[in-house]
Amino acid sequence: MRTGVLLVNLGTRNSPSTADVRTYLSEFLNDPRVIDIPMILRKLLVNLIIVPFRSPKSAKIYQKLWTKDGSPLLIHGNAVKEKLQQSLSNEYEVFLAMRYQNPSLDTVLAVMQKRNFDKVIVLPLFPQYASSSTGSALEKVMQIISKWYVIPELKFISQYYNAPGYIQAFAERGKQYNLAEYDHILFSYHGLPVRQVDKVYGDSPCSEHHCEDHIDDDNKFCYKATCYETTRLIAKQLNLKPEQYSVAFQSRLDKKWLEPFSDKVVIQKAKEGAKKMLVFSPAFVADCLETTIEIGEEYNELFKEHGGEKVQLVESLNDHPIWINTLKQLVEKN
Repeated sequence: MRTGVLLVNLGTRNSPSTADVRTYLSEFLNDPRVIDIPMILRKLLVNLIIVPFRSPKSAKIYQKLWTKDGSPLLIHGNAVKEKLQQSLSNEYEVFLAMRYQNPSLDTVLAVMQKRNFDKVIVLPLFPQYASSSTGSALEKVMQIISKWYVIPELKFISQYYNAPGYIQAFAERGKQYNLAEYDHILFSYHGLPVRQVDKVYGDSPCSEHHCEDHIDDDNKFCYKATCYETTRLIAKQLNLKPEQYSVAFQSRLDKKWLEPFSDKVVIQKAKEGAKKMLVFSPAFVADCLETTIEIGEEYNELFKEHGGEKVQLVESLNDHPIWINTLKQLVEKN
């Protein structure tokens, strides 16, 4: 039985030029699962306000992030694809696609269609489910495959926020540092509008489901709840006490996003006298703008401005051997 494995990440610009950043932002932000407001309002907001004003600024940031080999997200993604392929038997063939831009889902799935696989496993590289990341990727895959004349057996892996190997890999990254040297440890996850987590529950808001405290059948697909559960599991591996760490959410667009906000926590801890802070970002399995630049540089500057000395980013999983083995287990299990 021949199985195709499709890894999907969010996406990257073709280059750090303003034109390519504008193209990427336009595709990304016009996705109704990303900005879930009425279409007319979304198009006005994205195409007339956000994209024109944000593209030049984002391009400058991406120029700092870019390497001689290109986008770090794509570099790490290709390394993961190759190492996962090496770890699997010949019955599997591994592919990498991006939800936005290149390598595009349309192009990669066209190649996979010609392979005539018996089964296709789709594995988005987002440990915690969110409609704007995992949901969007799976929806796009379904739209494309639904047009195939022959549709193979399909398996979607929607989340793995508590997979033992994923937790262990982040714990191993953390063990590279002497945790006792840090005054506070922050687990920073990408933010979401509150309305998006509220939609998980139908009639009742997320705030009524104790997502900070535990996982149950009601909140197991709530992004906020799974972020807190991931944190508890990593903290347990590192023998951290509750008073040593906290959870926060970064990259917000407005005040109606998940709180607490990571940048505000960084400032608060500095004002309270913390001198060294260690930051994990477990929603990202590969280092990218949100980890390397936002946390590693911008939060470090914020921390220093308010009395701190150093924000240390914990490297993401990238192509860590335990992470590759975790992906292998997820594939073989499914």
